[in-house]
Amino acid sequence: MSKVSPFKKKYVHITDEKANGLIEFDFAIGDPCMYVELALPKEQFEKFCINNTVEHLSREQIIDVENDKYKWQYGVIGTLTK
Repeated sequence: MSKVSPFKKKYVHITDEKANGLIEFDFAIGDPCMYVELALPKEQFEKFCINNTVEHLSREQIIDVENDKYKWQYGVIGTLTK
């Protein structure tokens, strides 16, 4: 029986696409709520996603991340629902 490390999963969530082609996104390893904010030109973003074998966050995951972010900002869990 082999256990797959949760740190093998990598996630991206596109947060903005600028008119100049820059993609702003959150990148997480293991836990979608623990991420760094990055920005890359579209072509490099696409290569980044391929090279890191990322998964784009599902709607449910985005809601969980936003509720968690709200908790850190305001001290109470956000109320977005799935």
